[in-house]
Amino acid sequence: MAILERNDTGAIAHLKMNTPERLNALSDEMLEALQSELDTLRDDRTIRAVILSGAGKAFCAGHDLKQMTVGRQAEDGGKAYFTDLFDRCARMMMSIQSLPQPVIAQVHGIATAAGCQLVATCDLAVAAEGTRFGVNGVNIGLFCSTPMVALSRNIPRKLAFEMLTTGDFIPAERAAELGLVNRVVPETLLEHETLSLAEQLASKLGAAVKIGKQAFYQQLQMPLDQAYAYTGGVMAENMLHRDTEEGISAFIEKRSPNWTQ
Repeated sequence: MAILERNDTGAIAHLKMNTPERLNALSDEMLEALQSELDTLRDDRTIRAVILSGAGKAFCAGHDLKQMTVGRQAEDGGKAYFTDLFDRCARMMMSIQSLPQPVIAQVHGIATAAGCQLVATCDLAVAAEGTRFGVNGVNIGLFCSTPMVALSRNIPRKLAFEMLTTGDFIPAERAAELGLVNRVVPETLLEHETLSLAEQLASKLGAAVKIGKQAFYQQLQMPLDQAYAYTGGVMAENMLHRDTEEGISAFIEKRSPNWTQ
């Protein structure tokens, strides 16, 4: 059985982490599988939205601590292994945000440490009632420094720091209030509501969403004046797109657009 399952529904790819006995930990194997699938999706023009979920009772419990313990047994105490591990994890996380398609985390159970980082990294997130989120490494003496990068770009800094230094969990409703997830739904409706959101995204012009997603993350890193200059250029290029012209014409003529992509 594959540790990462992919099932496509029309223009939506559903990736399911499938090591429930390890709470879908981001092991070396899971990181490799995720990276490989993300690399494939990057060039898949038939897919317009991606859902990421976890099998079993949890979304993702972060890095595989047992595997990391083995890595410590190297002659250098694991320094080379750990550096490579966190580099590979960072690459996978950044691949999600550089993917042309929006990625939705479908979250249940718990999302801890790098699992919480994964939720924060995804473009959107839908959580089941009862889900708990935490960056709990401090409880075992390992500050969640890499998860902090994504978390602190999702929620207010003082609240992110509180989570990082107390190691406490927050419930799904609090995560929604802070902006870590978009919506919270009954667990029985989680799959349906996530798919419904993905279908809505997939119904849009793929080229426009691709352009917009890239611009969204780029402009966040810029001063205000540079952000406006950059996004003005992006919109000008978008306006020249044949399907954008068709979309505007369809709106004016009160009909459905006939897009080529």
